[in-house]
Amino acid sequence: MAKLTLLTRIYNSHQLRQIDKILGELLDELNVDATITDNLAGRWVELDLSGEDESVATNLLAREIGFCPTNIENVKKFSSLKGYTVGLGKNEELIVDIGVFQPKPIYAAIPLLHLQTHLVSGKKFSLKKICELLSIGENVPLEIKVLNVDEKENHIEAELHSNQIKQFSSWRDSLLDRLLIIGASLYEINTALNQEHLNRDIIDTEQLGMFEYALVCKLGTDGTGLISRIGRKLRKAKFFVFEPKKVLALNHTS
Repeated sequence: MAKLTLLTRIYNSHQLRQIDKILGELLDELNVDATITDNLAGRWVELDLSGEDESVATNLLAREIGFCPTNIENVKKFSSLKGYTVGLGKNEELIVDIGVFQPKPIYAAIPLLHLQTHLVSGKKFSLKKICELLSIGENVPLEIKVLNVDEKENHIEAELHSNQIKQFSSWRDSLLDRLLIIGASLYEINTALNQEHLNRDIIDTEQLGMFEYALVCKLGTDGTGLISRIGRKLRKAKFFVFEPKKVLALNHTS
């Protein structure tokens, strides 16, 4: 039997049932039992895998969802990891939860200088300003690269992965607003769009995580203007808006 912790954030107990359903669909063709056993630290999902196809199922889940490192000993220098934004650190660092929580939570820290260099053309914007500009809010998924692991000091230094930087650049260059929805399933989002007759304003839905999505607005649609309408259907979700015109305008300031 394998005991694993999925690298996916959950926001309420109802989502445990949704994950259980997703696991059933993913593993339907395999001879394996997957049982959710706990909701660790209020955000990570622990499960037991057992059966003839346990190793195949483990590899499949690692590829489709990913697993938490759980302990700092499992975090390796230069490894690529997915994490969720926690907030702004005291030392001008962006704090990212990568799923290290045993024996205590340890987060990855991204220095401000890295964000200035790769996200705003080296301009000396504050950490708060950069996060507002790029819609890097609480629980927004990010792909990072580990630069250094200090087990004695319980410190993990990281930078944004090149794929993450390319995503922000692609969003900027598209000139289309994106409405980030954190804490809702795709079904809930689509239901809200249908009920509010907003489908014509959205040209695509990008999956950032299991319960995190970016709605791509059609040209001319203001992402901020959609929040009041979709927000009344998704009251427990959080919203952030990526506005390419603002990013481009500030990047061209001296």
